[in-house]
Parts: sequence; C-alpha cells; structure tokens
Amino acid sequence: MAVATSTTVDNQPARPVVRAPRRKRPSRFTPGLVGSYALVLVYAATLVLPLYWLFISAFKSQLDAVDAPFAPTFSSGFDNLTRVWDLLNLGDAMLNSLYITAASLAVTLVIAIPAAYALARSQGRIATVFERIYALGFLIPGFAALVPTLLLAIQLDLFHTREFMILYLPASAQPLAVILLTQFMRTVPQELEESATIDGAGRFRVLRSIYLPLTMPGIATISILNFISFWNDYLYTLVIVGANAKVRTVQVALPTLQGNQGITDYALVCAGTLISVLPVFVVYAVLNRRMESALVQGALKG
Repeated sequence: MAVATSTTVDNQPARPVVRAPRRKRPSRFTPGLVGSYALVLVYAATLVLPLYWLFISAFKSQLDAVDAPFAPTFSSGFDNLTRVWDLLNLGDAMLNSLYITAASLAVTLVIAIPAAYALARSQGRIATVFERIYALGFLIPGFAALVPTLLLAIQLDLFHTREFMILYLPASAQPLAVILLTQFMRTVPQELEESATIDGAGRFRVLRSIYLPLTMPGIATISILNFISFWNDYLYTLVIVGANAKVRTVQVALPTLQGNQGITDYALVCAGTLISVLPVFVVYAVLNRRMESALVQGALKG
C-alpha cells in the first residue's frame, strides 16, 4: 500500500495520504471465452465448408471435383450448369416444384390463419381439445401415412398428379402452422379487437386489419419453414407424382443424374443442387428479417 505525506499548512504536521492500490483490469480473453469462440468457429466451419464445396464443385470438371475437392479452381466455368439444365430439363422441373410449393403454401396459410385466430380468441374446453388435436399431429411420422395417402390418391383418381400434393402438403403442415400462429395471435391485446368491434368491424375485418399486420413475423416464419419443407419433399413427391419428366419436381429429377455403370458425375450433381437451392435462398433473403423479428419477440416475451 502506497503512503504519501501532504504539505504542511500553517506549520501544522502533515497528514499521511493513503492511496488505494490499483486494480488490475480483467483480461479480455479468459480460457472460457477462448473455448466458446473456438466452439463457435468449429460449428460455423461445419456449416460453411459443405456450402463452399457445393459452390466450387459446381464449376469444376469431374476430375477436379474428385482430386481437388476444396481447391478454388473453376475449370469448367458455367458448362455444368447449362449441361444439367438441358440434361434434366430443369426448367420444367423448377416450374413444377414452384407450382406445387406456392399453391400448397397458399392453401396452408388460408386454412391456418383463420383456425389460429379462432383458437387464440376462444376460451373453454372445446378450444383446448381442438388445440390438443392439432398438437397430436406432431406425433405422427411422415412415412407412417405413406400407404394410406397413396391409396387415397388412387381412390380420388389423382394418382401421378401435382394437384394431390397441393392437397396433401397443407394437411401435413397444419399442426405446426396452427399451433405457432395461435401463440402469436394470443399476444395481440384483446382491447384492440374490442375497440374495432365497437366501431362496427366484423370478425373478418378484425382479422384482416388487426391480427394479420401484428402477426406478420409469425406468418413469415411459417412461410419460410413450409416453403423449405415443401420444396425439398422427395418421398411423397416421388411416390405420388412420379418420375415422369412432365410432372416431376426438381428433387425427383436430381437423383437421375447417376451415370452408366453406377458412375456419378459429382460436378453435375453439385451444379443441379446449386440450381435447386437458389429459390430457397431467395425466399429466405426476402423474409429473413420478419423471421428474426419473430424470434426476438419470442425471446423478449419468454
């Protein structure tokens, strides 16, 4: 401890001044913090490296894609993209996927939004029973309903048609869509609805003018999740729609790239995969802020 003497005033004895010891500043990089950053970097690498390999392999020759998988060489340029586009007729496949996905998403929202509004504003045992029935949909594995769904498509004379998928996909998405939107709509103050009702607004006007704008983050979240699920569906689309070049989707078309004698051109596969994931990135880029807003609201309310 440092001790210093002050100067005398009017011949009075000096009083010792005690100075407090300086505190050491805490180190910015503790072992725990360094370990946390290391884990984050490892996790980020596991996400980024596959995307990097997919991107650069789409512009390589087959030999370079196998011999130097991570080398940034673009030996084939855009040849793989044009070849796979013409070889698989990806234009029609992309349009089929877009038609099924967009129509299914529209049907999902048209059914889920009113259902969620009814559950959010209903009180009593009946509403609780219906909400639990929707929640039971999470317990049914997708592949368990494949055979009954196939038989239903045959009975309705919709086998090997895209229209049956537009009926099936929204049904499979209702549990998540209704439960999530119900929780968002329950956060809307009931006073807003009462004020609109006093002013003469009906149920549909209240839903359209109050609930839809305030729950747009939740609707965007549902849209992103369902778009990815519908676009990437393979099993049901392969069984129900089939591999006919006129009606098949892009996910069904890509596995047909396997060459003669089981030899697969991985550069072409990467090129086709890169084309197939572009719509997903575009939709996410458009709606990601709404989804982030929904996540932030959920964290604050939690």
